[in-house]
Amino acid sequence: MGSVDIGAAKERAKGALDGRLADLVELSHDIHSRPETAFEEHYAAERLAGVLSDSGMAVESGVCDLPTAFSARIGDGPLVVAICAEYDALPGVGHACGHNIIAASSIGAALALSEVADEVGLSVLVLGTPAEEGGGGKVIMLERGAFDDAHLAMMVHPWPTERLTAACLAVSHFDVHFTGKEAHAAAAPYEGINAGDAMAVSQVAIGLLRQQLRPGDQVHGIVLNGGLAPNIIPAKVTGRFMCRARSLDGLAFLEPRVRRCFEAGALATGCSVSFESLSAVYSHMEPDADLLASYRANAEALGRTFAADDAGEDLPTASTDMANVSLAVPTIHPLIGIESHGAVNHQPEFASACVSASADAAVHDGALALAWTAIDAASTPVLRDRLLARSSS
Repeated sequence: MGSVDIGAAKERAKGALDGRLADLVELSHDIHSRPETAFEEHYAAERLAGVLSDSGMAVESGVCDLPTAFSARIGDGPLVVAICAEYDALPGVGHACGHNIIAASSIGAALALSEVADEVGLSVLVLGTPAEEGGGGKVIMLERGAFDDAHLAMMVHPWPTERLTAACLAVSHFDVHFTGKEAHAAAAPYEGINAGDAMAVSQVAIGLLRQQLRPGDQVHGIVLNGGLAPNIIPAKVTGRFMCRARSLDGLAFLEPRVRRCFEAGALATGCSVSFESLSAVYSHMEPDADLLASYRANAEALGRTFAADDAGEDLPTASTDMANVSLAVPTIHPLIGIESHGAVNHQPEFASACVSASADAAVHDGALALAWTAIDAASTPVLRDRLLARSSS
């Protein structure tokens, strides 16, 4: 790659983004208005892929044998940047984690980079990654080779405040099924084996276990099916639970302890118990420090500030399948602030905030900060060489 005026390249990328900003905001709002849950994001995937195709990118739908995943490419530079788009919603509360913003900002970053990719030495790979909210789409795509030629991966995630990263906990998702025996709850309760009691005993055991959990460990869940009627001893009860820990090793220590609580409920009541894993395990995250520093400088150039990071405030805790990518590819997953008026992610009020003026600004700033960071990665010799070394390792 010859000498490149990086400032001019960044301005051209900005011009390309600004020229499409109205379309990107409309895209964000459109996806928000049609929430689709994990692996059901047919409209969103088609809509996003269509925007990229219409912009001249080579798009492949249904990659990695996932109907709602896609990939798109443009540019022939040696450094391959994977930009991840999420677009699944949460059951019941829609886009209360702002994946519509993620999708639009990722598409915007790709459109901005398409203007300068060859000039700065980039190949842009957009990956449409379904089912972040409990399906592990990125884990599946990582295992099936979607990131094999990527030298770096990136996305931004909306949050109530600006943060460079979160304390991403390793997490497992599973259902627990208790099976007992129905009986009339008044006439012959002694003939029954109460699966509801098995769940109750288990939850009490987990509550007692919490005193002995290590820092960072978390357990939470819901009962999906608690029985058929109050006068029938419930024979089948199902719960959905998550275990989180600071690392994969920590999760491997925690989850067996939690499962023994369910086994205790089964033993106490005479029920049988079985477990059903719902997705691949999400790992802890290891963000790339150099890329994160570049993102910060670019976000600050757009007026974003990181007061909470500078003050050393505790990192927010969350989990994401982007963490698994970070263990295989140099990755960043910064949190971009939106005005949520006190609401936090996964609340209905946060969903409403994700189509506000502040959210629309995050689409622009997130896209441009990512695009500029990719340009920096391609044009900073030490960083570029380190990233390119993955090809020969």
